[in-house]
Amino acid sequence: MPQAPREGPVASIKDVAQLAGVSVSTVSRVLSGSPRVDEGTRARVEKAIARIDYRPNLLARGLRSKSGNVIGLVVPEILHETFAAFIKYAERFCVEKGYDLVVGNTGGRPETEGAFIDNLLRRHVDGIIFSRVSDRSRVINTVEKWNVPAVIIDRALDRESLPTVVLDNERAGVIAAEHLVALGHRSIGVVTGPRDIALSRERHRGFAGTLRRHGLSLPASHVLEGDFKFESGRAAARAFIETGLKVTAIWCHNDLMAVGALNTFVRHGVKVPGDVSLVGMDNTGLSEMVVPALSSVTQPFEEMCRQAVELVLAMRHGQRIGNRRVVVAPGLLVRESSAARPPAPARRPRR
Repeated sequence: MPQAPREGPVASIKDVAQLAGVSVSTVSRVLSGSPRVDEGTRARVEKAIARIDYRPNLLARGLRSKSGNVIGLVVPEILHETFAAFIKYAERFCVEKGYDLVVGNTGGRPETEGAFIDNLLRRHVDGIIFSRVSDRSRVINTVEKWNVPAVIIDRALDRESLPTVVLDNERAGVIAAEHLVALGHRSIGVVTGPRDIALSRERHRGFAGTLRRHGLSLPASHVLEGDFKFESGRAAARAFIETGLKVTAIWCHNDLMAVGALNTFVRHGVKVPGDVSLVGMDNTGLSEMVVPALSSVTQPFEEMCRQAVELVLAMRHGQRIGNRRVVVAPGLLVRESSAARPPAPARRPRR
């Protein structure tokens, strides 16, 4: 039967291991969120941690002096235009503050996300900025256990235990809807991001709610779920065409899907914006590389990265940030892909 550790001013990882009846390496794996621990052992270790109030604070134990002034940035897809922008601006602000940036690409896989953050923690980085794979991500538990400064950027839930820097995604949906309604469109479609990512639901809530306020319906057949990738935009456009293109305008939750939709429309002889107006989201470089140039709801990547770097460095220097939530405002850049609704064919008078 494992014995409780002797009393002392500070509990150690050895005390946890002794109380749980496991090795120190097993406790370490539990703390890092490693999947190589069975649920029974994990529960025993977590109970021991709670009993003696053990908190593994690497920085407080003198490991800060070993840091190489490094911030980690973890993103779901390194080649995606949106996250490429986060990398670009985060690196700029880190360098300005005298820090290097280490970038991790999770490929949208939770197991890769956990492994990379675990690696950053073991390297004793000064802080971590990360964008969740999805709402089901469990890495926050790992980060909190190690007590390392961390900020969630872009993909975050409404209420997090860590500081967050996010776009006002519901407002983004409002802006997109108001733009299309102002152009006279009454039959409108949308290609959402994955529903298991909170920002997709927030964007859709703002979009659908605004249409309702204008007395417009949004039938289920006009709402297609994408995955933020080019091919899902193409697939959505094909679906709209196959059902007779009953919409005159479409909002896509990011530019890449909008470009995919544009690609398919052009190949099928559908004129943009003559037959259907198209609006993207994020205002990435892609929006100006296509013809017609893409109207897009803007996301201020530079400001978001500046805020995230400042928050993580403030925590690094001992400031109490808590679960502060920084919300930045979207905008709209109108280009060539959105225009007034085409006039309905004139009816012939009866004789």
